[in-house]
Amino acid sequence: MKRQKENKKIVIGITGGLGTGKSTVVRMLKSYGAAVIDADQIAHGIIKPGKKIYLKLVETFGKKILGRNKNIDRKKLARAAFRNKNSLRKLNLIMHPEIIQAIKEGIKKSPRKAVVVDAPLLIEAGLRGLVDKIIVVRAERETQLKRLLGKRRLTKKDIARRIKVQMPLEKKFCFADFIIDNSGSREKTRRQVAGIWKTLEN
Repeated sequence: MKRQKENKKIVIGITGGLGTGKSTVVRMLKSYGAAVIDADQIAHGIIKPGKKIYLKLVETFGKKILGRNKNIDRKKLARAAFRNKNSLRKLNLIMHPEIIQAIKEGIKKSPRKAVVVDAPLLIEAGLRGLVDKIIVVRAERETQLKRLLGKRRLTKKDIARRIKVQMPLEKKFCFADFIIDNSGSREKTRRQVAGIWKTLEN
């Protein structure tokens, strides 16, 4: 990449809606040599018992979000947080500052010249200033539903509730440097990713 030759990192933000297949796109970018910072993985680590975020979440949403072993049950937390926009806002206010700090540190420490930030709430969390380019991954609604019902074992009611409280994909498109349609075959997606990577190289 041209920026690599200048010894500068290029930071690529990946976002999109539920079930659009962001992880597939991230894996493809990783195959080109990009480092990956996964916001969800960071979130997993900061909600463990004893962490300050754990205590804040239990205080805010109650012990109903805990599993038998006193760990936070992510499904129960999601059910509580996605109940309405106000609940989701509370969750984000607790989680986002620490996630953002961890992402900043990850970008700084990465030895790679291309870094991918995989963050479903990239735009909502105010992470645009941390990335150079934004890729929004989309898929047809029918495809989204099929993936979510199969992989995450969510009910249609759960899916509808989550989609309702999140930023519409159409609004995310306004912030996108690139849009990938992941409704079709893996090969079609791969060609789109290859084209974007080639553009970034130039």
